Amino acid sequence: MPPKAKFTKEEIIGAGLAILRERDISAVTAREIGNYLGSSARPIFTVFDNMGEVLNGIEAKAREIYSEYVEQGLQQTPAFKGVGQSYIQFAINEPKLFQLLFMRKTSGNIGVNRILPEIDDNYTDILKSITDEYPVSADDAVILYRHLWIYSHGIATLCATSMCRFTEDEIGIMLTEVFKALLTERLKG
Repeated sequence: MPPKAKFTKEEIIGAGLAILRERDISAVTAREIGNYLGSSARPIFTVFDNMGEVLNGIEAKAREIYSEYVEQGLQQTPAFKGVGQSYIQFAINEPKLFQLLFMRKTSGNIGVNRILPEIDDNYTDILKSITDEYPVSADDAVILYRHLWIYSHGIATLCATSMCRFTEDEIGIMLTEVFKALLTERLKG
């Protein structure tokens, strides 16, 4: 009979997430998680087979937290602008989680046409927010999303790395100006 687990998966993932938020992903080790929980590393491996599973759990939790931000953005009017602002707010509030999810090498050379569906579980909902609010085709929605994501990602990266700070009003104005220009161009096309 295997030993009884001292900690739950959620407690272990929560400890890993706390370490990630304080430092970075390289600091998330079995020993550090054990220390955080006031234990050795051994109890971690009564719940998980290896550190890869722990790290996958931490990434999944980070994606859940990010998705909550997207949901809040989709509730705003206009929703697509809300998503952009929420993406940037996620980078400001959770810089280490943002870096984990959106500032690392991908597995291979993914082209710009495939990157968004690859990295964002909310891709379909975000595209729908565009086609629901604006008179554009599904193909144009993809192009608008891609362009505005590149722009938003730049702002978010500046914020997540503490290179630059923006007020909420500045972010709103910048996203509005860029989106209006992109939308006008798409509608002309």
